[in-house]
Amino acid sequence: MKNLNKKIAFFDAKPYDRESFDRVNESFGFNINYFDAHLNPQTVELTYGFDAVCAFVNDTINKEVIKHLFEHNIEIIALRSAGYNNVDFKAAFGKIHVVRVPAYSPYAVAEHAAALILSLNRKIHKAYNRIRDGNFSINGLLGFDMYGKTAGIIGTGKIGKVLISILKGFGMKILAYDPYPDEIYVKEMKFKYVSLDELFKKSDIISLHCPLTRETEHMINERTIKIMKDGVMIINTGRGKLIHTSALIKMLKAGKVGSAGLDVYEEESEYFFEDYSTEMISDDILARLITFPNVLITSHQGFFTKEALHNIAETTLDNLKEFFSGGYLKNEICYKCESKECMKNKKQRCFKIIK
Repeated sequence: MKNLNKKIAFFDAKPYDRESFDRVNESFGFNINYFDAHLNPQTVELTYGFDAVCAFVNDTINKEVIKHLFEHNIEIIALRSAGYNNVDFKAAFGKIHVVRVPAYSPYAVAEHAAALILSLNRKIHKAYNRIRDGNFSINGLLGFDMYGKTAGIIGTGKIGKVLISILKGFGMKILAYDPYPDEIYVKEMKFKYVSLDELFKKSDIISLHCPLTRETEHMINERTIKIMKDGVMIINTGRGKLIHTSALIKMLKAGKVGSAGLDVYEEESEYFFEDYSTEMISDDILARLITFPNVLITSHQGFFTKEALHNIAETTLDNLKEFFSGGYLKNEICYKCESKECMKNKKQRCFKIIK
């Protein structure tokens, strides 16, 4: 097979990554070398002698890393994620192609968001711990009917649409915000697009499903929280920096925010996906968040289903196959793509690498 001798340096490899990629790779024939370490300026020398790099959300792909990868003749970085805010595209443009997995399972993330909503509302996590301690009291576990309440969905891409469908099934009213409204879907599902401020003011539950950009960074902050309903529930399965965490803590302490479900965190790269159960958490903000009884944190596991892992592996390896066979890179993103300037022709790549 043509791909057989192509060597892939696979960073931040977990047991479930190895299992899913090895299974799918039987149909591709790449030579994958798994590294437990994150890709960063200290580990980039491990890529010498490889043809491609496979990276994840907590790998650091900055200007320095790009420079070394280019010197090592790495021509493609295959992100096994939808998000790409950890990549310096300006540094990579013209030197290294970057591809991603734009949609692995919108159901996985949307269902996880729904699970956070239900758990927080009905205090499932607290009830579980009580019962294990022999405490069968239901004092303090009061929830609310979701039927008739208003959910604000920020971002109506594939994940946001699936969550809208789920919450409509509970009989919730839906308000949505997206700079590019889907007029066909809004008529089909009978919800309403509104401004961000109106969404903040009228929603009982707010769920974030937008990419992290300069415009969306810290979109949930002290000002925006202050215009929300008292007792609002905030759910984030997108990117940690969509929320200004210090402001969230302040509003939780004040009682303005009733609860928060977070699958992501601003400074998660050191902790999420790792085991720190025998160590102190030195991040004071994360440690403070964990103490709140009305905050439920999961470790970026929204994507974590069997179906999603299979789709991630298949799309990632297919992206690499397209590259090495000289084909069009349908999942490529570049500096100009990110700034919405790319006029990529469907028979070409975003750019040609010039050594």
